[in-house]
Amino acid sequence: MNGNVQSYLRDRGVRPSVQRIAIMNYLMTHRTHPTADEIFGALSPNMPTLSKTTVYNTLNLLAAHKAVLVLDIDARQTRFDGDTSLHAHFLCKSCGAIHDLPIPEKLGHELAETSTMHIEDIQLLYKGLCNNCNKTEK
Repeated sequence: MNGNVQSYLRDRGVRPSVQRIAIMNYLMTHRTHPTADEIFGALSPNMPTLSKTTVYNTLNLLAAHKAVLVLDIDARQTRFDGDTSLHAHFLCKSCGAIHDLPIPEKLGHELAETSTMHIEDIQLLYKGLCNNCNKTEK
C-alpha cells in the first residue's frame, strides 16, 4: 500500500515522507473520518518521533493539495476523509459515527456548472440514527 500512497501523494504535489505516508495510509485504510488527535493516537505507538504538530501540519498540507477532505460535520472537532471523491456523509445523532453515502456525481457537477459562483467544496450531510442505534431504540 505504501507504494500506492507515495504515488498518490506525488500526483497531488506532496513530497512523500515517512510521516506523510503513514498519515495518508491511515486515512485510506481507516474509513472512520478521524480527528487529528485520533490519527496521532493510532500512529504514535509505532512512530515515537511523531508529534501532534506534525500530524496537524501534515493534515493541513494534504488538505491544501486536495489529497484529503476536511469535514466540518462535527462542530467540536475537525475530521478528515481520505476519500476525495464526491460523496455524502451520514452523521448518527446517537453514537456520533460518520458513514459515507454515495450520491450521483451528476448532482454535484450540475450545480457547479450552472452556478455563477466559484464552488470549491461540496459537503452534503445527512443526520439521523445509524442502523445499530435505530435497532437499539426500537
